Amino acid sequence: MRIEIKVPMLPESVADATVITWHKKPGERVERDENIVDLETDKVVLEVPAPEGGVLGEILKKEGTVVKAGEVLTILDKSPSTETVERASVQPTLQETIVAPTKKEMPSTGSKNLAGPAARRSAAEQGVSLQEIPGSGRAGRVTRQDVLDQVHPITQPIQPVGPKDPLPSMSGVQREGDQGWDRMEKRVPMTRLRAMIAKRLLAVQHSAAILTTFNEINLQKIIELRATYKDSFEKKHGVRLGFMSFFTKAATEALKQYPAVNASIDGDDIIYHGYFDIGIALSTDRGLLVPILRNADKLSFADIEKGIADYGRKARDNQVTIEEMTGGTFTITNGGVFGSLLATPIINPPQSAILGMHKIEERPVAENNQVVIRPMMYVALSYDHRIIDGKESVGFLKMIKDLLEEPARLLIDA
Repeated sequence: MRIEIKVPMLPESVADATVITWHKKPGERVERDENIVDLETDKVVLEVPAPEGGVLGEILKKEGTVVKAGEVLTILDKSPSTETVERASVQPTLQETIVAPTKKEMPSTGSKNLAGPAARRSAAEQGVSLQEIPGSGRAGRVTRQDVLDQVHPITQPIQPVGPKDPLPSMSGVQREGDQGWDRMEKRVPMTRLRAMIAKRLLAVQHSAAILTTFNEINLQKIIELRATYKDSFEKKHGVRLGFMSFFTKAATEALKQYPAVNASIDGDDIIYHGYFDIGIALSTDRGLLVPILRNADKLSFADIEKGIADYGRKARDNQVTIEEMTGGTFTITNGGVFGSLLATPIINPPQSAILGMHKIEERPVAENNQVVIRPMMYVALSYDHRIIDGKESVGFLKMIKDLLEEPARLLIDA
């Protein structure tokens, strides 16, 4: 039986997609639910899984081809002979059941770990047990990247990542000192997501009156609070207590006092939002994603941390949906994770303001007529001056500073 593998229904407002990566070649075996090809839209990457096991036929849409919903990408051959091979491949012989497992045999997944076909296959190829691998996917699911990370551990801090942009090949690069060694260049197209980000950010620079105000925050009390409760918090809620929950809480309280910062412009009208949907900027290799924490003012610290952690895993596994990135009344971005000491963030349209966090650095400050060393962070608020006045922007940022320097106020609503 031959099954047509088609472009799935695309999200609303998305007209087409681009074929970016084929994970299988013609003639290769494909397992049920195994990802065959990635399609990139202006906002997200969609995976196209195999509906059944079979053998992949001719690839009808090459990488780089623009496709629309319903177009046939390839043909999956699930003939009787293929099904026989499939059944035979999973029936162990008597000899196989009594011989010690070899490196190439499929490790047992056990009852604790969930894993997709790609992860199981990678585990078999690498000779590792899925039971020893912590899953970063939804509901603790082990992904193929989890397997690769177990075999080749990453020593640097992991940021949420997705499929990488095409990077210039370094093969054939001349050594320093050779004539023309530094003259290498290669032209590659932008991904659709990065092109859309570039278009939107350029448009907001031309259409909004953007100004930025700065302040600095003494995080001594928050660091002490985290040190005191981090273990019990993680044990109770299953997630780490980070800085972002404090900043999100402080931002929502400040937005209540300064509603213009939570507003947006629509033509000649100002829309004041009576809810607080906070965008959390996530950096990926494909570009910036900003999923939304809905009704953030009603979320607990644990809810915020769980939401951010979940979005981080989804970004890594390419599972953030358009719905999860649609809307938002205010955004928080943290350049400090990359070492940024100070920067001016760009507004995420149609929002009117964005808060930029930065690196925590110990600096000398004056307290009670004495110079002491404190963990300080510069913060920046970029805002649209068309609807937010300087007094409001400065007051908003000052309120965030006051709340974070006295975090007990966040807990007792003082």
